[in-house]
Amino acid sequence: MDLIITSDGTRIFYKDWGPKDARPIVFHHGWPLSSDEWDNQMMFFLERGFRVIAHDRRGHGRSTQSGEGNDMDTYADDVMQLARVLDLRDAIHVGHSTGGGEVARYVARAEPGRVSMAVLISAITPVMIRKDSNPAGLPIEIFDGYRRAVAQNRAQAYLEIASGPFYGFNRPNAVPIEGAIRNWWRQGMMGGIKAHYDCIRVFSETDLTEDLKAIDVPVLVLHSEDDQVVPFAASGPLAVKLLRRGTIKSYVDLPHGMPTSHPEIINADIMDFIDRE
Repeated sequence: MDLIITSDGTRIFYKDWGPKDARPIVFHHGWPLSSDEWDNQMMFFLERGFRVIAHDRRGHGRSTQSGEGNDMDTYADDVMQLARVLDLRDAIHVGHSTGGGEVARYVARAEPGRVSMAVLISAITPVMIRKDSNPAGLPIEIFDGYRRAVAQNRAQAYLEIASGPFYGFNRPNAVPIEGAIRNWWRQGMMGGIKAHYDCIRVFSETDLTEDLKAIDVPVLVLHSEDDQVVPFAASGPLAVKLLRRGTIKSYVDLPHGMPTSHPEIINADIMDFIDRE
């Protein structure tokens, strides 16, 4: 099993496939998942000659079930250490949901030459929670509900999230994909409850406004107007306005988990962005 040991002793699991001299793409998963979220994208880009990399965030998947360091600064620092160990240069960083926030924080702070472009998919940027500076955000009661559900019975909570809003299976005429639901639940239950509970604050309250402003590489923002987890109006359009070199592509009716539910669309749009840039 491929692991790095971070400066605080945390074991971070990662996958690294393809020629080491090929252009690297690094995938950052959402809450409470793991690098397995990116199975389709890893295979798609590997077959097209890229070096594909994905890690399990601390507290998630096969990484250490950490009780400490479950915050965005530490997440980004873990990525920085991974990039050094793997000697990643001119990498493309792709993040989904919480992973999109991780990408924004990391790319804004990355060492020179490490990053060439980024993609934010259904990302939590710039900030999710409602406050004076973000009146369109979600009320804290929404996230308190997540916390209660995780603390009381996360197995049931994860099943309900995957069966409902995450993939849009609660929409009229939607056809649930049983494998996607079970795989979401499996990934979630692999991680540690403490890290997952802490991460709710990370994805809801971390303000990434200044990070977005600091990024100087091209960034593609992909977001659906029917996202039931990270509402479109308070995320995608606001994020792209803060980016120096941002481009947004929106969808009318795709779900929050669109990299898994509609990989043929998302993969093609990422590939087109890479080819254009």
